[in-house]
Amino acid sequence: MIRFRLQALLVAISLSLLPSPAAAWWEYGHETTAEVAMKLVKPRTKQSIFWLLRQQKQLETPSCPARTIEEVSVWPDCIKTLGDRFSYAYAWHFQDVEICRQFDLKEPCAGGNCVSAQIARAQRMIADRELPARDRLMALAFLVHFVGDLHQPLHGAEHDGDQGGNKVKASYGAIPRTNLHSIWDGLLADRSISSPPPGAAGLLSEVSPEQRAELAKGSLADWSRESWELARTQVYGSLIADPCATPAPAKVAMDEAKIEQLIPVLRLQVAKGGIRLARLLDEALDGNHPEVAHPPKPKRS
Repeated sequence: MIRFRLQALLVAISLSLLPSPAAAWWEYGHETTAEVAMKLVKPRTKQSIFWLLRQQKQLETPSCPARTIEEVSVWPDCIKTLGDRFSYAYAWHFQDVEICRQFDLKEPCAGGNCVSAQIARAQRMIADRELPARDRLMALAFLVHFVGDLHQPLHGAEHDGDQGGNKVKASYGAIPRTNLHSIWDGLLADRSISSPPPGAAGLLSEVSPEQRAELAKGSLADWSRESWELARTQVYGSLIADPCATPAPAKVAMDEAKIEQLIPVLRLQVAKGGIRLARLLDEALDGNHPEVAHPPKPKRS
């Protein structure tokens, strides 16, 4: 009886901590993606990032700080609590490409309102030395966050209009009530990243320098297709024998065996996100940067 009550208490606590469906990778996934990238970026890139972080007061979002790369990585989710001020960015976190149709970003990315298009936009803005530091820092936050989002497969795909698994009720181990999206955003992600060897250093230890160089290749469209394919084969495919033969089920169950099977898949996704983020940051920031050699003097108020 005591064991049953303890299990019920743990389930209740876990459910109370579930974030809204709009959040991606939860905090641990985004922070780890950012940490992986910071371990790989070139020294001058890192210096430029630190310079931009020192401008964080210009964002004027005291409840959503951006003092560190970890805080920056979750800033785009934090600002959702600020209402209309940043509501324009809500659709930038995902691109719902149907897994049972031919891969095509044209419709999901109409008007640039999707995660891959906003990654490209943010990278261009970071690289533009003529832009105000505030705009470049905001772009840095969006870039770091959105690269993480792109590598969460359910931010790049959906099945039968289920909004990236948000409409699919699910059980996860001893947790009876959640949804498929939240499993991949946090429950499975947190366990996967925490599994030994844990954290950013642990993830990188499983990817050789040669593999890192190979994984860093490709375009945003390539990475989008890869994430979409992973959603079909691993996210839905691990739970449904033939996802495209039937409509999305009302509820799915992820037992311990499936969790163990998917942990390496998710660990690699987070590592890929960090490796590719490092490449994008180096492309935008490595070089003879004025902000590193001659940082502008702050204006008097």
